[in-house]
Amino acid sequence: MKNAVHMRWRLFASLSFVLLFSSSYIFAQEEGAIFLTNPSFEDLPQHSKPPRGWYDCGFAGESPPDVQPSGEFGVVKPAHGGQSYLGMVVRDNDTWEAISQRLSTPLKKGQCYSFSIFLARSNLYISFSRLPGNSDKEANYITPAKLRIYGGFDYCDKRYMMGETNLIVNERWIEFNFKFEPLDDYTHLIFEAFYKTPTLFPYNGNILMDEASAIKPIPCDEEPEVEEEEPEPEVVTTTPNPPAVEEKTPEKADPFKAPEQQPEEKVATNPAPPPPVSDQPIKFSKEIKRADLKKGQKLQVDNLYFEADKSVIQENSHTILNEIFDFLDDNKDLVIEIGGHTNGLPPDWYCDRLSNDRAKAVVDFLVNNGISKNRLQFKGYGKRQPIASNETNEGRKKNQRVEIKILSINR
Repeated sequence: MKNAVHMRWRLFASLSFVLLFSSSYIFAQEEGAIFLTNPSFEDLPQHSKPPRGWYDCGFAGESPPDVQPSGEFGVVKPAHGGQSYLGMVVRDNDTWEAISQRLSTPLKKGQCYSFSIFLARSNLYISFSRLPGNSDKEANYITPAKLRIYGGFDYCDKRYMMGETNLIVNERWIEFNFKFEPLDDYTHLIFEAFYKTPTLFPYNGNILMDEASAIKPIPCDEEPEVEEEEPEPEVVTTTPNPPAVEEKTPEKADPFKAPEQQPEEKVATNPAPPPPVSDQPIKFSKEIKRADLKKGQKLQVDNLYFEADKSVIQENSHTILNEIFDFLDDNKDLVIEIGGHTNGLPPDWYCDRLSNDRAKAVVDFLVNNGISKNRLQFKGYGKRQPIASNETNEGRKKNQRVEIKILSINR
């Protein structure tokens, strides 16, 4: 009986795959749309194997994503379309799942595209903790995660993040819409499950994905419809079937808790006052004149990007880093400080650490390329020196910055 059921599933999945591929081939001829292979993730429901047409981009030693609903891990939610869908998780050991495929036609630099996909969250995704000492304990991977979409030039090449959702808190299927503005002619697409950001500590969570649309060219001034939003659940449990009553025990030190974590601060509602005129930074560029420089002068660095919540410098920042190198190489008497700054949302300890690590990453790049470390200092200022209001996204982007400060200059 079991073999007969599996045979019917395989036949259905094979026919679905052929029909979907054929439809994609026919309709892709219209209006320059790019159709994905197996966009509805149709396959025999099973754990730890990506659906047909998709390539696993996960971590070594960790299992690939799942085709659901297989009943594995307690996931039984019906598909939005077809018979199956994709389930991806983030884990408490700082690993997460992703899949990729080669596009039938590359995305074009300068062309904008619309894209949509149905997303949901399962209220049961029972597996085991990955933390040392807890690997034999069941955990419910239920904490909301988000979807990130990248373009690249090979499988799993996350060259540029083209889209990112808010946390997927909805248990019903909702269509999420994106506008892609590729910076290059990307040949591959990557879907990645990721944590809430900023990510203080990794956790167990899941997202479900179904019915991806074609990637359709649109005018760049056209905006996609905004997806529906649902309030985030107030309580999220990470263990299945918790007991109704728990005995209170003396609180133990948590090795994963942030040091000296304070109650969340309220964000100021008024814009930060501008710095004094004498402390106003000027924009750094390769055309900056030496006559404009003086001891204590600050130079604001634009187009310097880091991976989210990390000190890893993105590749599209190398142009500005090379300009800083040339500037220091042409002015060998300068001693500078690289200062890191964050927005005002995370706690102080987190902002201080992240800004310091990012400033150090810039110094490390310059030293590795030949600038004497005796000419370079770094410091993380956290969120203590805002230049705009943290109430708006635009203001937060301005506050999250890197500055060069002239410590010494020989006239």
